[in-house]
Amino acid sequence: MTKNRSKASGRWLQEHFNDYYVKEAQRQGYRSRAAFKLIEINEKDRLIKKGHTIIDLGAAPGGWSQIIGPMVGERGRLIATDILPMDNLADVEFLQGDFTEDEVFDTLMAMLANARADLVISDMAPNLSGTRGVDQPRAMHLAELALDLAVKVLKPGGGFVCKVFQGEGFDQYIVEMRKYFSKVVTRKPAASRPRSREVYLVGKGFN
Repeated sequence: MTKNRSKASGRWLQEHFNDYYVKEAQRQGYRSRAAFKLIEINEKDRLIKKGHTIIDLGAAPGGWSQIIGPMVGERGRLIATDILPMDNLADVEFLQGDFTEDEVFDTLMAMLANARADLVISDMAPNLSGTRGVDQPRAMHLAELALDLAVKVLKPGGGFVCKVFQGEGFDQYIVEMRKYFSKVVTRKPAASRPRSREVYLVGKGFN
């Protein structure tokens, strides 16, 4: 690791442990500070309802699933998937694997059992190298994969939430989303670090 990378890493750790949302997540028993991002998005866009069927992509460690499970209730379903393992959560069906691989995708479809999802959410991000020219294409690729899955599984009128990083490919991605959703908005939750290029795109009214 270079000296600059080491400094940046140390600064991130210091910020992380002094972070209000990290402390609040620990205090409230949330698995990650990302929970607050979804809470704010849902307060603005009213995406999650009782009885909904929702797919959570890149779910580990479960920050978003932990919020959604109680919200959809017993009549709803939450299917979470990630290439990483995730500790069990009540009322969450977890599928470990890469959903872009045929076997995992087929298992996901079997779990849906010919039903359609009301909402697909993705908080996926690549392992960041710190080099924008490498990280941005990787991040956009993940966002494209999430949108592709959403188009395959959403019911008419369904919704989509996806983490995207502003940069090359961002504007084209919004154009692509507008082909499928009647409304597309950009959200920057308070829990997103201000200097991060991370934003969330919300699509509503899948057609």
